[in-house]
Amino acid sequence: MDTRTSTIRLRIDRLREELERLGVHALLVPSADPHLSEYLPERWQSRQWLSGFTGSMGTLVVTLERAAVFADSRYWVQAEAELAGSGIELVKIATGTSPAHVEWLATHMPAGQTVAVDGQVLGLAAAQALQAALDRAGVKLRTDLDPVEAVWEGRPGLPPQPVYEHRAPHAPVARAAKLAQMREAMARHGASHHFVSTVDDIAWITNLRGSDVSYNPVFLAHLLIDGSGATLFVGAGKVDAALAAALLTDGVRVADYAQAGAALGGLPAGSTLLVDPRRVTHGLRERVAAGVRVVEAINPSTLAKSRKTADEAAHIRHAMEEDGAAMCEFYAAFEARLARQRAGDSSAGPITELTVDEMLSAERARRPAFVGLSFPVIAGFNANGAMPHYRATAESHATIEGNGLLLIDSGGQYLGGTTDITRVWPIGEPSAAMKRDYTLVLKGTMNLSRTRFPRGTLSPMLDALARAPLWQEGIEFGHGTGHGVGYFLNVHEGPQSISKAIPDAHMAMEPGMITSIEPGVYRPGQWGVRIENLVMNAPAATPEGSTFAEMLEFETLTLCPIDTRCIERSLLRDDEVAWLNTYHATVRERLLPLVEGAARQWLLDRTEPLA
Repeated sequence: MDTRTSTIRLRIDRLREELERLGVHALLVPSADPHLSEYLPERWQSRQWLSGFTGSMGTLVVTLERAAVFADSRYWVQAEAELAGSGIELVKIATGTSPAHVEWLATHMPAGQTVAVDGQVLGLAAAQALQAALDRAGVKLRTDLDPVEAVWEGRPGLPPQPVYEHRAPHAPVARAAKLAQMREAMARHGASHHFVSTVDDIAWITNLRGSDVSYNPVFLAHLLIDGSGATLFVGAGKVDAALAAALLTDGVRVADYAQAGAALGGLPAGSTLLVDPRRVTHGLRERVAAGVRVVEAINPSTLAKSRKTADEAAHIRHAMEEDGAAMCEFYAAFEARLARQRAGDSSAGPITELTVDEMLSAERARRPAFVGLSFPVIAGFNANGAMPHYRATAESHATIEGNGLLLIDSGGQYLGGTTDITRVWPIGEPSAAMKRDYTLVLKGTMNLSRTRFPRGTLSPMLDALARAPLWQEGIEFGHGTGHGVGYFLNVHEGPQSISKAIPDAHMAMEPGMITSIEPGVYRPGQWGVRIENLVMNAPAATPEGSTFAEMLEFETLTLCPIDTRCIERSLLRDDEVAWLNTYHATVRERLLPLVEGAARQWLLDRTEPLA
């Protein structure tokens, strides 16, 4: 293809023409929608549409002369490949939350020029930081424009899928109780109204679910709560009459999605509105009437939904058992197929990374209460496993043959919980270097899994525990060690994050929080290793004479064998082997009643104690 006339170059050229028409010198395109979601409905995938970069995180800046995508290390290899020939440069940033694009604009834009960004998809806190940086540089900011709308012909509209109720027993806390909890929090802030835009918060508060956002069972909506009722702003026809009536019994009225801004503008003078500056857009904040006092604080629902109740924890354990059984069924069938292929059986057919996706997804779909995947299956063989967010496609994927390591990161959405698991499996004979990396990662996973810590510990403080075995060998990985996980909600959930993030008070570890533990080693062009379990904060015994009132430890929730064939035994201490054997005994006990035949034998084989 002549890259001068490639689709991406033509789109960028058309965008620049629009910017010149508007008198704008640069456009900032964040990976965001009006709800600041991680996974975006197609309508708001502007960064991907304009650049061709398909990573789930990244920021695009287009000036009249240059264009750049800002992405962190998880996406560097992917971005370089997808941006090749587009004329768009890759700017490598340290983390996904880095403000490098803001600094870039402030440095490269001459004073007096104008930068535009659609305020309807720009977070309030991000807008404040951008405005401050551009003000210092003498650069103007416009947030009232969406130039992409003029150049994206056939831009998709709002998703039409219906909203449905998440019912008991899987939803053990009633909607009315959650609304009452929100009003109690509003009272503590002195707020008469609370506006929520983040779709996972809304789904949790209302006990509703949907399918507007890929892999997350949520729907596009805004929610305005007052002292006696609430208004759910949602697309026309998405809530049927029966559900609307059920909502009304709890004081929740249904209104059109487009009316949310007007409702903010219509709040009575003297009202006090609670909003989360990290979870509401600049555009919506600007609609708030002048006579309304605004209190900025974290959404109370963000904290509440992170702390799973005892009933929710019981459902999550069951979902983990079903997910573990699906993994056993898959791996037994997959390894049998590999064995047939190696024996020269032509009926086994070619086995590729796409085969993994198809077979594993099919096994999950057979489990009770399964709703869908919690994110796209990542199956990376050898070099592809070195890209943390790699995804095989029909156009680009590897055949699984020869010797090496196969990394599989996958998860499911069940009515009783959300799963996320990564395992690495040997294909043929792994090398000594592969085994060394694998064992070091396993030591990191175990080191953090076994720790005890005071209640209220800020989650980023735990990050180094998983990295320590790798640091001793001079090895680092570029992503966080762990993310929060929702309850039949988003697979990535705050406020806790086990990472190098600068801690804030909201990251305090509390009982019932679910977090991943997933250190890794990535050898570009060779292989990748990541071993991931989900864990839940649970009360721990407080040692006699302790200065801490309460201690917490991790309950490992994920149930799937960790392959011992890749382990370099000399690198493990006896206490580490004991932990692994105890974990495998638990996996065997919990999953055996759910599998039979080849899957049962596979489970027995893979949970044999390591000597």
